[in-house]
Amino acid sequence: MIEPLLLTAARISTFDQQMLLTNASGFFFARGERLFLVTSRHVMYDEPSKHFPNRIEIELHIDADNLARSTGFSIPLYQDGQSVWRQALDKSGEIDVAVIELDRNALPPTTHYSAFTPQHLLSPLDQIEVGTSLLVVGFPLGFHDTLHHMPVVRHAAVASSFGLRFQGEGYFLTDARTHRGTSGAPVVMRVPNPDPAHGGPPWLLLGVHSARIDVGTRDLVLDEALGLNCAWYADILLTLTQA
Repeated sequence: MIEPLLLTAARISTFDQQMLLTNASGFFFARGERLFLVTSRHVMYDEPSKHFPNRIEIELHIDADNLARSTGFSIPLYQDGQSVWRQALDKSGEIDVAVIELDRNALPPTTHYSAFTPQHLLSPLDQIEVGTSLLVVGFPLGFHDTLHHMPVVRHAAVASSFGLRFQGEGYFLTDARTHRGTSGAPVVMRVPNPDPAHGGPPWLLLGVHSARIDVGTRDLVLDEALGLNCAWYADILLTLTQA
């Protein structure tokens, strides 16, 4: 049996027409009967790096009994000249999270996946301590199990006071070894006593991995990289997936 957590993740490729641009990570989030693909906003559009894809493609499992079978599913990023993804702003600026609603009827009928739901988000009474063990589920540098089309998992830890907006931004820090291609990956914590009624993976979805953090004054020869990353708080998904 494949762990449901691995089936929440989706490998994303960005394209300009037929030209492959980048690889990234994403995951499925369900709210009622609606299904969304979640990733970093800069995967869809990024002015500083001049990254302007017009479509993305995700890889889907299409046979629950044979994970070696998969298919690509193309998603246009614009319709009638307007972007189709949802993103958000707060008082500090843009939040680096984006969602695209997927038409369930357009997916192959045998599509096999798992999705997070609002029940996998933190409740107001949940408290996360600094140093808490986390996992980041994604496709670093596009690396994955190419036979079974599965992501890989990296260990992480909460590296800043959880619940505080680090430096006023809408994210917290993680201590983890990450690479390009991990953008958009879910950052999760195992639920100690999962409620079977919730369904889906027995994990709490804490954040959406965005990027590594570096110090501009770091000596590239003498100083190692910080190994710290920003993960945007996952509760933004409740705003982005509203009807």
